[in-house]
Amino acid sequence: MPTLPRSEVARAGRGIIWELPGFRTGDALASAILTAAAPQRMAVYDRRVQHALDTLGLTLTRTPGRYGRYLQLLDDLLQHGGARADGWTARDIDTALYWTGRPDPAPSR
Repeated sequence: MPTLPRSEVARAGRGIIWELPGFRTGDALASAILTAAAPQRMAVYDRRVQHALDTLGLTLTRTPGRYGRYLQLLDDLLQHGGARADGWTARDIDTALYWTGRPDPAPSR
């Protein structure tokens, strides 16, 4: 069982990946790598997720440490869901946010 909070693990992992070339800006690729390494614990952050968060009125600023704050937000959502969130993971919420944040399809002609 993990002993560190998910947000701290996210911050530490993001800090390690930050050292690699091409990972100093943005969180999308880094979050995908961290999620691939720990899919039951981490979640992907990208522009669709940010759009969904904005649409839902959930604040996540672009300041440094965003990925850790995102995972904390997901933990807060899981806790707030209580019994209704039993069995849900951060990855489940991130997937729901991804689909919520997708652009509307172009109208058919």
